[in-house]
Amino acid sequence: MSAESLTPGVAPAAAGRRRWGLWLAGASGVGLLGLLGVGMGRDPRELPSVRLGQPWPARPMPQLGGGPAVDPATWRGKPRLVNLWASWCATCVEEQPVLLALARSLQAQGRADQLIGLNYKDAPADAQAWLRRHGNPFAQQVVDADGRLAIDLGVYGAPETFVVDAQGRIAYRHVGALTPEVIARELLPRLAGAGAGGRA
Repeated sequence: MSAESLTPGVAPAAAGRRRWGLWLAGASGVGLLGLLGVGMGRDPRELPSVRLGQPWPARPMPQLGGGPAVDPATWRGKPRLVNLWASWCATCVEEQPVLLALARSLQAQGRADQLIGLNYKDAPADAQAWLRRHGNPFAQQVVDADGRLAIDLGVYGAPETFVVDAQGRIAYRHVGALTPEVIARELLPRLAGAGAGGRA
């Protein structure tokens, strides 16, 4: 006598479907755990950017605090460093002193306009209060209130930083908080290389 026939009120076909469903659920669970394991084992700073080498998305960006929207085409001719941040981002608080030091360095070289802030999914009042509290290193502050620009950029979360070359193309991307070491080793050389209009 089969195991299915020993189950009261369950036809063999129904029991077979149930066994198949349990197997499928188990296999899906194992696959999901495998994907999570691979994702958690990777350094997020090494995640590729789908837009690397591509133009910065051509959409006007509102300014924090009002004023005319910023056309990214106006960035061309000089490389830019775009830092995506938010007032609700705890890591951004840790990163801010590093950005303030970078802003002072760029200002001393007459390059202060190269550092751009991109405020992400934030309330304007919260963002402005945060900058007053922690300092504002940015020469220009644009806003991505609905997160659509971040989707176009393939953003994983705040903070992230992009080098945009003199031709308006994304030359480099850093995921996570900046450190003095990352700025010296990765960003400044690429910012200098991006001045020629090529990918650094």
